[in-house]
Amino acid sequence: MTTNPKYQKLEVISLKNHPVLNERWVQDRIAEDPSILGLGELILRDRERPQPRAGTLDLLLQNPESSERYEVEIQLGKTDESHIIRTIEYWDIEKRRYPNYDHNAVLVAEDITGRFLNVISLFNGFIPLIAIQMKAVMIGDACSLVFTKVLDKITLGVEEEDEGAQETVDRAYWEKRGSKVTLAMADEIIALAKALDARLDPTYRKYYIGLARGGVVDNFIKLRPQKSALRFEPRLERDESIQQMLDTEELDTLDYDSRWSRYRIRLLHGDISKNRDLINKLLTDSFKSFSEGEPGS
Repeated sequence: MTTNPKYQKLEVISLKNHPVLNERWVQDRIAEDPSILGLGELILRDRERPQPRAGTLDLLLQNPESSERYEVEIQLGKTDESHIIRTIEYWDIEKRRYPNYDHNAVLVAEDITGRFLNVISLFNGFIPLIAIQMKAVMIGDACSLVFTKVLDKITLGVEEEDEGAQETVDRAYWEKRGSKVTLAMADEIIALAKALDARLDPTYRKYYIGLARGGVVDNFIKLRPQKSALRFEPRLERDESIQQMLDTEELDTLDYDSRWSRYRIRLLHGDISKNRDLINKLLTDSFKSFSEGEPGS
């Protein structure tokens, strides 16, 4: 017969006023195991990272499975203006130095006051800012840290991704915005997609041509006819092997859209017939991976 576990009240202590447990001690604990922040299985990229004319960044963490980096500023005690500015400044410097990564500004503090939470919230959506409140608790003669995310980053969508507000247009709109040639190229790719599922039909939106399956949005690809080229955007997780295939065929690829997980490929007249096998593979892989979930944008 099991018995109820013994209840033990935790003693919360102030690190700011502690004679031994200081900011360096907190850095050591996070560096040993970045997952304690609750941001995922991150790895330590650097600590006390010098910033040009701007002091040092406490911790630089990275997601080994993606291009996400986290610039972490630690503050003992209450949040203040200088630490908020420093957090944003370090994020901006790292973002400019290494634009190929997706950067997140992280402020960790013992006491994130309501006033400063309101100030931080003003930036959110424009700056990917995360606020984490840290509490130090004593359990017997041991000290532990508890981290609580009080503000998560907000990614602002763009109008073209908002299916509810998306304006429907017709083929004539895209023939005028693009051309008869590039619209015919879009038709070629749509025909290849319909070979995967006959229920797929094109949807003409103001910002792109998408797909619907049985009347339900299923945009595993998006097409954007231009005057002299067609932008083909399959939704796929970034993969080095895919990029190598695109490079081998010397296709004109734009920057990977990490926000919406899309490759962006600029196709010229004749590229589809010359690269039909590769385009079919991208279509098939995107269809399989994206259609595993619910259809959507």
